[in-house]
Amino acid sequence: MTDEVLAREVERQLEVLRLGTVDFFGEDELRPRLAEALRAGRPLRAKLGMDPSAPDLHLGHTVVLQKLKLLQDLGHTPIFLVGDFTARIGDPSGKKKTRPALDADAVRKNAETYVDQVGRILDTSRAEVRFNSEWMSAMAAADMVRLCSKYTVARLLERDDFAKRHKAGVAISVHEFLYPFVQAYDSVALESDIEIGGSDQTFNLLMAREIQRDYGQPPQAVLTHPLLVGLDGSEKMSKSLGNSIAISDPPDEIYGKIMCLSDALMLDYYDLLSAGEWDELADARAQLGEGRGDPMGFKQALAERLVARFHDAAAGTAAADHFRRVIQDKGVPEELPETALAAGPDGDRGLLELLEELGLVASRGEARRLVNQGAVSIDGRGVEAPTLRLAPGAYLIKVGKRRFARVRLE
Repeated sequence: MTDEVLAREVERQLEVLRLGTVDFFGEDELRPRLAEALRAGRPLRAKLGMDPSAPDLHLGHTVVLQKLKLLQDLGHTPIFLVGDFTARIGDPSGKKKTRPALDADAVRKNAETYVDQVGRILDTSRAEVRFNSEWMSAMAAADMVRLCSKYTVARLLERDDFAKRHKAGVAISVHEFLYPFVQAYDSVALESDIEIGGSDQTFNLLMAREIQRDYGQPPQAVLTHPLLVGLDGSEKMSKSLGNSIAISDPPDEIYGKIMCLSDALMLDYYDLLSAGEWDELADARAQLGEGRGDPMGFKQALAERLVARFHDAAAGTAAADHFRRVIQDKGVPEELPETALAAGPDGDRGLLELLEELGLVASRGEARRLVNQGAVSIDGRGVEAPTLRLAPGAYLIKVGKRRFARVRLE
């Protein structure tokens, strides 16, 4: 590779790294390191860490996962770090009060699903999937003291969320101060060249650059990205807030939730999730930004492509057909199987119990709430009483706009 070709390739790759970022820290330091790696045929190490604080990854996580995929496509080594140790501390980023730490069993159960879900985006056969308990669980107390000596409390209190809580007199537990130290040390343990994260992680990611220097390593470049707003249109996407779309959701669920977005939020989703793909939608997106175009058609195209990304193209097409038939035309899904259940000892079944057993709701509390909201119907008639009991017979039950079940009580 000539110097001229090398220089062009370096700039091309840096342009890819800049795509969609809020900030790109350390670009000038990365440029010669990238050139040296390309000249030597050695991939850079790009790190992305996520704590398994919930079992499902959602679209908000994929903003940065897609950037990691772009780095993999450039030939670099993606490192997906499962923060099974940090999850037991609890990430205080953006929190107004101390976040309860998860116990080891909850973390393990949540982490079990992560690798499979990440495999929907990354080629995990060409990636490193690591757990930070590998090195943190083995760290001696003296090593932790040494790590904590690298930073001052005054510097930690510069972090926006800590500063606000301290000023307001809201308690900050000592273990919360440990979180950014552990996240920073992960970059030391992995010898990270690049770290990717959301804009709410900026303090922690920059702290890692300093800690790497203290341990004799060149500091990683840091790429921060915008946070995806959830379905409520106000808070960042979060399963705990009930405003998320999980990448493991069924195709019809993903499609239907995207179709519920406001037109303004739809454009944000395209901008943050397209990740350099879907060029065929770029002109339509530009027209919508100018107040022209077809918002409904664009939203349908976005929904179908997101389903295809996490499932496959056939699933995207089927989800689009399902939405038109069931939601727009108010029909019933094709090939809806019938579930046979036994009536109870009294010869009937309570509706709330039945909805839970059929998997139409997560709990009887949710079932009661949906009935009270008028979101449950049986054979096309709305249900008003949560106390309703069903006698033996065949029923078509609908919950919300997209959940159906045929059941026969015997």
